[in-house]
Amino acid sequence: MNNILEKLVKEKNYSFNYLIFNLVKEHDLSLEEFILLIYFLNQDNPSLDVEKIKAVTKLEINKILESFTSLSTKGLVSIKIINQNNIVNEIVDLDAVYKNMVSSINNSVKKEVNTSIFDTFEKEFSRTLSPMEYEIINDWLNNNVSEEIILGALKEATYNGVSSLRYIDKIIHEWTKKGFKTMQDVSNHLKNRSSEVKEIKEYDWLNE
Repeated sequence: MNNILEKLVKEKNYSFNYLIFNLVKEHDLSLEEFILLIYFLNQDNPSLDVEKIKAVTKLEINKILESFTSLSTKGLVSIKIINQNNIVNEIVDLDAVYKNMVSSINNSVKKEVNTSIFDTFEKEFSRTLSPMEYEIINDWLNNNVSEEIILGALKEATYNGVSSLRYIDKIIHEWTKKGFKTMQDVSNHLKNRSSEVKEIKEYDWLNE
């Protein structure tokens, strides 16, 4: 079986996406399932044509059917009926595979963003964050507080000479309560408030 996979790789007829290996690990795919999935992903309109699959992958028909059934049970593939020009065809639906790939990308991006935020906090505080502080920052992220608002609150706290996540949490709480989504929202609010204060100071109370 290893010789079959090695042959496919050396021929360079089939492409391998690194996200596929996440699927292999997450769903504990066998080598036969892996080969079959690679085959489907490299077809424009994949079908369960066992003879064609056998000719390309060298897998036995019973292994092809067993592997497809296992992939289907794991929720990665299914059969979809399509009608093109009044011709009914059965194709292998790979939507679940692609959704899994997108999810992996999103998780990777989120992980990179989180790491960046943690690094920024540690740089500003000039120390390593405690486990409790990591948890607080994670709570902000899990509650869909934007990175921009979090870092803006950090900047505000630093400007005031405070290196406390509880202080930053109060800032974030006030901003989110006012509906601020970006630092531009915060800036606009401060400008409006400054204008109101200026109008009050300039108002001619004696002659009114």
